[in-house]
Amino acid sequence: MAGAGQRKGKKDDNGIGTAIDFVLSNARLVLGVGGAAMLGIATLAVKRMYDRAISAPSSPTRLSQSGKRSWEEPNWLGSSSRLLTQDMKTNLSRSLQTLPTDASAADTDFFRRTKPKPSAKRSQVELKKSRLRLSLQEKLFAYYRRKVAIPADEQARAKQAAVDICTELRSFLRAKLPDMPLRDMYLSGSLYDDLQVVTADHIQLIVPLMLEQNLWSCIPGEDTIMNIPGFYLVRRENPEYFPRGSSYWDRCVVGGYLSPKAVADTFEKVVAGSINWPAIGTLLDYVIRPAAPPADLTLEVQYDPERHLFIDFLPSLTLGDIILVAKPHRLAQNDNLWRLSLRPAETARLRALDQCDSGCRCLCLKILKAVCKSNPALGHLTASQLTNVILHLSQEESNWSQDMLADRFLQALKGLIRYLEAGVLPSALNPKVNLFSELTPEEVDELGYTLYSSLSEPEVLLQT
Repeated sequence: MAGAGQRKGKKDDNGIGTAIDFVLSNARLVLGVGGAAMLGIATLAVKRMYDRAISAPSSPTRLSQSGKRSWEEPNWLGSSSRLLTQDMKTNLSRSLQTLPTDASAADTDFFRRTKPKPSAKRSQVELKKSRLRLSLQEKLFAYYRRKVAIPADEQARAKQAAVDICTELRSFLRAKLPDMPLRDMYLSGSLYDDLQVVTADHIQLIVPLMLEQNLWSCIPGEDTIMNIPGFYLVRRENPEYFPRGSSYWDRCVVGGYLSPKAVADTFEKVVAGSINWPAIGTLLDYVIRPAAPPADLTLEVQYDPERHLFIDFLPSLTLGDIILVAKPHRLAQNDNLWRLSLRPAETARLRALDQCDSGCRCLCLKILKAVCKSNPALGHLTASQLTNVILHLSQEESNWSQDMLADRFLQALKGLIRYLEAGVLPSALNPKVNLFSELTPEEVDELGYTLYSSLSEPEVLLQT
């Protein structure tokens, strides 16, 4: 029986082999050599499948000594979806993690389109920012040359006019009011610090008062009921031992305190009422007249047909290491307060920082001042406020080279917006002083809105 089964299997095998030979021989004629080869390979594979199918019960898979399937078994028979090696599982896990989890992400374009790598996108954004920065940098320097910088001859003429006026006023006061205790007057302001912008049109004439140190004392504004840091009351001391009249400036005392308004009124009578400015102007070849109200203690000098200079007379006093000026608070109820003078120290620090690293702090400040001077909506920002913004920024940023001007300009604008939002700009020299304390809420809102609107296109600020 077994022999009969073997003979039958042989017969069937010979029949299939004969059929395969016939097909292959005729395929060469029809399909050519290449087609016949492909058909032969496919047919051989089918034949082996048939052979193993009919011999499976009596021919178990043989393993080699190394434990692997023998060369007689096709490799693809061992590929089962239920038998995954550890490497295959790892690869599959990684592939699944990269698949989109959102249904909308499974768009057919997702597979056809290769998205740029994050690093590539980041580099493109940085390149765009760099180009915009370079463009703004060029515009800032062009704006400085066109609008900000004052010609040297104009500065020299304005300074000379101020010196001439100062000399005449000093001579008049010494001759007419010899008993008025004053120190030497001197000129001050941005024109002398090379920080004035657009045009040389204003300067300060500092008039220092001489006070007896044992008769006067300073009371900080934060220690008073008004609670205003940055301002002082000047109190008359020891009236029981040194009665009223012991000091020349007792005539300017109001309620026991030296009034800056009363001091200013005293000088106004002299400057506006006692000096014959038209005659002095004819002598100096200037046109001189007191400025129209509300500019108290200010002279307007026309030293060229189209150039005017405003000279502000600013009484000041020094008690210990505190320097005060008679520049009143904006609110009328605080007109008895003297203002703490921080400007000389602020300017000195700014210049010292620039000298150390050849920085662009002063250049940035001058551009900001010109922008505020040319834009009425930013007119409430003062030079002191802008200077302190630059000083604060200098504590955060160390690189102030000329090629960083655009970056620092934008940072200064953002810093101003941040301080306006908080309603507080602390002085860099005296953090208790809020330099925004005299702004009204409406002015703060207008300043913040104007600056915030300019962030998207800062070049707009340079077109005024």
